[in-house]
Amino acid sequence: MSLTTISRDAWHPQTRLDREAILRELQEILASPHFCNSKRYPALLQYVVEKTLDGQSDSLKERTLGVEVFDRPASYDTNTDTVVRYTAGEVRKRLSLYYHELHKKPAIQISLPAGSYVPEFVHVPEDELEFHPQSQLLAPSNDPIPASPQQVLLPATFPVESSALLSRRSVVLSVVACVAILGAFAGWSWASRRNALPTPVSSFWAPVLRDQPSVLVCTGGSVFGQNDFSGVETAGKDIEYPFVSMQSASAIAQLSGLIEVSGSVPHLQVAASTPLNELRDRSVILVGGYNNQWTTRLVQPLRFHFSPDNDPSSAIVDGAQPGVLWRRDHSLPYSSADDFALIARFRNTVTDSWVVVLAGLGRNGTEAAAQFATSPRYMKLLQERLGSDFANRNVEVVLRVNVIDGKTGAPTILAAHVW
Repeated sequence: MSLTTISRDAWHPQTRLDREAILRELQEILASPHFCNSKRYPALLQYVVEKTLDGQSDSLKERTLGVEVFDRPASYDTNTDTVVRYTAGEVRKRLSLYYHELHKKPAIQISLPAGSYVPEFVHVPEDELEFHPQSQLLAPSNDPIPASPQQVLLPATFPVESSALLSRRSVVLSVVACVAILGAFAGWSWASRRNALPTPVSSFWAPVLRDQPSVLVCTGGSVFGQNDFSGVETAGKDIEYPFVSMQSASAIAQLSGLIEVSGSVPHLQVAASTPLNELRDRSVILVGGYNNQWTTRLVQPLRFHFSPDNDPSSAIVDGAQPGVLWRRDHSLPYSSADDFALIARFRNTVTDSWVVVLAGLGRNGTEAAAQFATSPRYMKLLQERLGSDFANRNVEVVLRVNVIDGKTGAPTILAAHVW
C-alpha cells in the first residue's frame, strides 16, 4: 500500500520531539535496501525532509534541487536535464515499496506527493496501526517480476511441431547456449575488474546505469531472407519467433555483464513487440540498426542517423554534411564487405530517459559497437578525441568495422560528435 492511498490528513510537527521522531523515521528509510545502495535517492529525500522541517519548503523547486542536491549549474536546462523529476519519481516508488513491505506500519510515515517536492508526514495513533502478516506480503503483484540474468538473455524458442521448426529451434538453442556462456564470462570478467573500472568506460556508462534497478535491452529481431544482401530480414510484429544472430548475442552478453556489475538487472525485449511506454522512465540500450525500429526512430533527429528504411542503399548519413554517408559495398559478398556502426548516448525527450544505441548496418557492426563501448582501450581513444568532459554530454560515434570471412574485425573511429 502506498502512502498516497492512506486516508489520513498530513501531520505538521510542532515540537522538537516531533521533528526528532521524523528524522528517526527518515534514517530508518535511508537504511533500508530501497535506499542504502544509492546516492541519488537518499540525497534528495534527506534534503527535502530537512528543509521542510526547517520551515523552508517554499524553496523546494526543481531548479533549486538540481543545483543544491545534484550540483547542476544555476543556468542548467530543466527541460533536457530531468534528473530532479526522474529521481523524485523513483523516491516516491521506493517509499511506497518500503512501507508496503513492513509487517507493521510505523507511527510516523513520510511520503512525497506526486507533482510536488515537499514531503508530507503522517502520524498514526498506535491503536490504529495496520499489521500485515507475511502471507500478505507474498500475495501476487501486478508488477512484472524481474527475470534472472539467464532468463533475460533467452530469446523465444520454437515449439516442436515439425522437422523444419525443430531444425530452426536447434539454431536458436545454440544461440541461447552461447549467450548464456558469454554472459557468464562477461559478468565474471567485469566483476574481476570492478574495483578498477577504467575511467573512460565508467564515464560513458555512468549516466545510463547509475541508480537503475533495471535497464531495458531492446534488441532487433530477424527472420531468414535469402534474397536480402545480409541473408536475413527484419522481423515484424506478426513474427512469433524472431531470432538474433550470433553477433547480436555476443553484444547482448557483453552488455549484460556490464549491467549486472553496476547493480542493475538487464531486461531483454524484442523491439518489434516493445511499445513506447516500455521505453519511458528508465535507461534503454538499443541493439541493432535496421532490424530495430526504435533505433532508426530515436536517432532520426540526431546528426548521425540511418537513411530511411525505403532507401535500398542502407547507410549511416551525416545530417550536417549532405552527401556524406557510410554504406557497405554491395559488390562484395556480405561476409567480405566492411560494415559500419553507430554508437550514440543521449538523453531522449520522448522517453524522458537515457538511451544508448549500439547499431551496425549489419550484424558485424552491431557486435563491434558493443565491443567498442565496453572496451577500456577503445573508450580511452574516444575520450582523447572528445575531451574528458564527454561523460556529461550527448555523444555520437561512427565506426568502420573490418569483416573477414564473416568474422568481426577491429573498429576504427570515422566521425564523432558531442553536444
